[in-house]
Amino acid sequence: MPRIRSFQFAVGATAGALAVWEHRSRRHAERLAAALLETLLNAIDATDPQTGAHVRRVARFALVLAGAAGVDEHELHSIERVALFHDIGKIDEALFDLVHDDRELTPEDRKAIATHPQRGADVLSPLDSFYPDLGEGVLAHHERWDGKGYPRRLSGERIPLPARIVAIADTFDAVAHSRRYRAGRGEAEAKRVVAEGRGTQFDPTLADLFLSPPVMECIEQEMKEAKKPKPQQARGRRKSREAAAPDITFRWRSEDPAPRALDPGHQARSE
Repeated sequence: MPRIRSFQFAVGATAGALAVWEHRSRRHAERLAAALLETLLNAIDATDPQTGAHVRRVARFALVLAGAAGVDEHELHSIERVALFHDIGKIDEALFDLVHDDRELTPEDRKAIATHPQRGADVLSPLDSFYPDLGEGVLAHHERWDGKGYPRRLSGERIPLPARIVAIADTFDAVAHSRRYRAGRGEAEAKRVVAEGRGTQFDPTLADLFLSPPVMECIEQEMKEAKKPKPQQARGRRKSREAAAPDITFRWRSEDPAPRALDPGHQARSE
């Protein structure tokens, strides 16, 4: 009996050690995946600061809308990731010159740029096992509620929730702010475009919620926050670990404060 018990103990200890090793390996891989997302976001900022500023504003607006819709914390992080990376396909070499050209886009240019959701999903596909909703949300952020969007012509609730939320935030920001090839038309026009797309381009319930006074108040506050200049790091000095972390909340086991979101109790066209 003592030998049997010793054998059982050894087997149990080995299984426990293996479980610990697997847990640590998974945690390490998740840290690397989160670090890669941070690297990609930094690459967007460095390659195209205008797009970097755009996706950060879209993330702010999307989180406000998601909070008002009462989504859970896990879904909030998914929505933030989709918002931050929805335009990553535009830094593809095939589209880079088009996106950075000041001239007005031709129909052929627009057709080429319409490939950016698929290009973005392809870039992010190696991370599918860690962030299964990310590539799907990026791929679907130009789908329309009425099924006339692209690239798969999804309609209604077949469109993933993160993509439906990001579509509204993306359109609002794209209309309100200037692009290289088009002047911004301001907040009032952006609100009108969202209202006009209710039930055709956008989920009608989410569009109504976005345009509700409590949500718009939060959106306006986020627009003010986004305009505030960020402190510059002294040239040639190494950033600290804390200073190097971008203002995002998807970092592995992040201790960052929760994103600003409207209390659920207040619920009431982009290119």
